[in-house]
Amino acid sequence: MAGIAESFRNIFKIEELRRRILYTLGILVVYRIGTYVTLPGLDASILAQAADSANRNSLFGLLDLFVGGAFFRAGIFALGIMPYITASIIIQLLGAVVPYFQKLQREGEEGRRKITQLTRYGTIGITALQSVGYAISLQYGATGAAIVVSENFFIVSTVIVLTAGTMFVMWLGERITENGIGNGISLIIMIGIIAFLPQSLYNEFTLKENLIVFLVEIAFLALVTASIILVTQGTRRIPVQYAKRIVGRKVYGGTTQYLPLRVNAAGVMPIIFAQSIMFIPSTFASFFPDSGFWQGVGTWFGDFYGWGYSLVFFFVCVFFTYFYTAIAVNPKEMADTMKRQGGFVPGIRPGKQTNEFIDNILTRITLPGSVFLGIVAILPAIAAKMGVSQAFSPFFGGTSLLIMVGVTLDTLQQIESHLLMRHYDGLMKTGRVKSRRR
Repeated sequence: MAGIAESFRNIFKIEELRRRILYTLGILVVYRIGTYVTLPGLDASILAQAADSANRNSLFGLLDLFVGGAFFRAGIFALGIMPYITASIIIQLLGAVVPYFQKLQREGEEGRRKITQLTRYGTIGITALQSVGYAISLQYGATGAAIVVSENFFIVSTVIVLTAGTMFVMWLGERITENGIGNGISLIIMIGIIAFLPQSLYNEFTLKENLIVFLVEIAFLALVTASIILVTQGTRRIPVQYAKRIVGRKVYGGTTQYLPLRVNAAGVMPIIFAQSIMFIPSTFASFFPDSGFWQGVGTWFGDFYGWGYSLVFFFVCVFFTYFYTAIAVNPKEMADTMKRQGGFVPGIRPGKQTNEFIDNILTRITLPGSVFLGIVAILPAIAAKMGVSQAFSPFFGGTSLLIMVGVTLDTLQQIESHLLMRHYDGLMKTGRVKSRRR
């Protein structure tokens, strides 16, 4: 405990690190305040009553979790950073199939600048479209009574405010990444999720008549978190030998380095893709209220805690883990880069054989990673079946826990790099915040 306290004191001894942390906290406070600012033309008191009765076990409930409750409160940050994430995913997918985007990815800094610009333009377009749908949806149901201006004016003003709000949130994230600590976009998503944790934890504590049961739940949550950290940091290291080169009187190369392949190279994206796919049938069924077949389909896919839904969700997550890993990791590009730099895997010929070797290893290590990710995805449903409340069960796995663990580890690694760079001990003297090697 004394060592941890000393590490935290060292953090605030470094002026630059202290400034970055305080800057990050200030930006996050600004974001949280913005989630409570209601859109113009709405009665906040009526809207609060509608938000309390909203169904959070839906796609909208998931989005509300990512934006810290601003979606059901109809805040100016109701769409949060999600349109930017959607635009980034689309650009990334295009980079795998469209030659123009593949060319941009190979152009270095200039290409990344162009991709960033296209992503921002895409964010504006996606936000504008989503804002129209959001404004129209507010006019129906319990939220319709909260609108105190004309419908046309409300739609126009909502589109303008929500688009500006999303761009402002994107700007806040970029400021954190540039001047703060950690990845700004990820931190903004995480802080929205964490905003629900204290109230959910308190409600779970008050609902349990037996304190032992509550402590068992917390212990199980800690075990799941530790498992996710282990798999998230797990890597398979491939030794790479570089040939010696003589330049003048100096000898370069001849060293052995390692190519790290993550067990979970896809991160949280497979679960996000899988959840989006699983919401499509129930959304489509809502357009056919008079059809008994489609209503049955909607009911089945709307039971997020049912065993049938969980089984399908598990296999969809496994599929998308392989799919996204194939997009994110390119063995052929790795092999070509290695060959150009004079590197080779001992016992494997450079070029095609190296490509096949890396691809085979990646396929093998992705299997346990995909199965684990599928289990994590359905853990909230398992926790709910075991008696955990539906408000607290999302924190036992799924997107919420993966984002919190991943962002926390990334931020801690950046803090530790600042400490080590200035000759301080890391956050943990007995073990750095680093990847587990296999």
